[in-house]
Amino acid sequence: MSERKLFTSESVSEGHPDKIADQISDAILDAILAKDPEAHVAAETAVYTGSVHVFGEISTNAYVDINRVVRDTIAEIGYTNTEYGFSAETVGVHPSLVEQSPDIAQG
Repeated sequence: MSERKLFTSESVSEGHPDKIADQISDAILDAILAKDPEAHVAAETAVYTGSVHVFGEISTNAYVDINRVVRDTIAEIGYTNTEYGFSAETVGVHPSLVEQSPDIAQG
C-alpha cells in the first residue's frame, strides 16, 4: 500500500495583517542595512486593529526612526484613511527593540 501524504499551506491576500507585518519587518531591515550593512537584525512585527508591535533584537550603530518606517510602510500599502480602522496616521506604533545579546551577535 502506498503512503499517502497531505500537503497544506496558507495563502493570505494583500492587506492581511500577516502580509502587513512582513512588509513592516522587511522595511525595518532594509532601513537599518541601508545605514549599517554590518547590522544584525532580528525584528518581528505583529499587527492588530489600530496597533503595530515591533519587537526583537538589533546590533547596529545606525539610528533608524522605527515609528516613521512603520507609518511610511503602512501608507505605501494604502492604509491612509482612518475610516478603514487602520491608518498610517493614527495607528499606535509600539517598538520594543533591544540590543542583540553578545552570544547571538557572535554567530
